[in-house]
Amino acid sequence: MGTLGLIVLFTALSGLLSAIAASGFLALARDRRAALLPHLVSFATGALLGAAFLGLVPHALEGVGPDGAHRVGMGLLLGILTFFLLEKFVLWRHCHDDPCEAHSPSHAARDAASARMILVGDSFHNVLDGVLIAAAFMTDPRLGIVTAVAVCAHEIPQEVGDLAILLHGGYSRRRALTLNLLTSLTSIVGGVLAYFALSTALHLLPYALAFAAASFIYVAVADLIPGLHRRVDLRAGVEQAVFIAAGVVLVYVAHSTLH
Repeated sequence: MGTLGLIVLFTALSGLLSAIAASGFLALARDRRAALLPHLVSFATGALLGAAFLGLVPHALEGVGPDGAHRVGMGLLLGILTFFLLEKFVLWRHCHDDPCEAHSPSHAARDAASARMILVGDSFHNVLDGVLIAAAFMTDPRLGIVTAVAVCAHEIPQEVGDLAILLHGGYSRRRALTLNLLTSLTSIVGGVLAYFALSTALHLLPYALAFAAASFIYVAVADLIPGLHRRVDLRAGVEQAVFIAAGVVLVYVAHSTLH
């Protein structure tokens, strides 16, 4: 299978699996969700950080050589600042629970307008995820698979929160699930567009990888980890460390063994 086929396959799989897993997770009893969700978030944190620091950044540095290391660092910095600004404009927000605290203390997530905003923001988010996966596959198929796994791991807890917002916004369960699936699959659009755009500008691939790494680092450090810090007891800390390590190990093993 060619590179474009792999991009389409893995962006589709990432979107489908995360949407299906999130819908199944939301069907659990609320107390069961509350018990499992922190573990999913911890695992996603490890997967994102592992993919960024063990896969994306090293490949970006290899792509530019020693003379381009500062440019990759600048790409990382600009990427993190970009995602900060996107989150300020509510195009890159993350919800991992019901109710979602990422919008406002006045429970705006219960409004139909907020639900529509979620759909627009998620479509943008998933298109960009497709771009990141495409850049990784065009560099190394193993890196592409690792990146798709990290995206999927993060999307599951995020889409649990998104589905809850859609349901609170007045959507029926079937409509919420359908719209959530469709927005997840917009990653295919991003992947295909990035493939054709980057095919004519291969020298930009290392900087696309740096941008992807910035996305993963920002989400993990600015969004997921602060949520984990809400639980301060020793048992919770140990559990979080174990699941974060599991996410990192999965990425390491996948990147080391896939051919």
